[in-house]
Amino acid sequence: MFRALFRAVLLLIVVVAAAAYLLGWKGGYGRRDDAPRAVGTSGVNTERAREVGAKVGEQTAVVANEAKRALTDGQVTAKIKAKMALDETVKALNVDVDTNGSTVTLSGVVESTAQRDRALQLARETAGVSTVVDHLRVR
Repeated sequence: MFRALFRAVLLLIVVVAAAAYLLGWKGGYGRRDDAPRAVGTSGVNTERAREVGAKVGEQTAVVANEAKRALTDGQVTAKIKAKMALDETVKALNVDVDTNGSTVTLSGVVESTAQRDRALQLARETAGVSTVVDHLRVR
């Protein structure tokens, strides 16, 4: 009997709480009247907004192109360094590779002219490279 009474009281509390919540929501008591409404367009200078939008679009395009170029340069540099690391005649740690567009500059110190020639050859054979600048020094 106590168990049935407890269930009935608990059910009554849940029903009353749900009803209070729903009545409060439907009655508008949960809304705030000072909440911001939709913004109108009256008083907005649309020509100025278009100019600012165009300027932002141009700057975004410039930055995107620079990022694309930096990624491409990084890919070419990584390809050359990987080739040098896999080659037994070139010590890749001693050779610095700098890529600017399709121009690659090799610098650092190598132990022989054979290493220098092989490093230059590996750079020239890499896709995306048109010019290789040699700043390698032989010990």
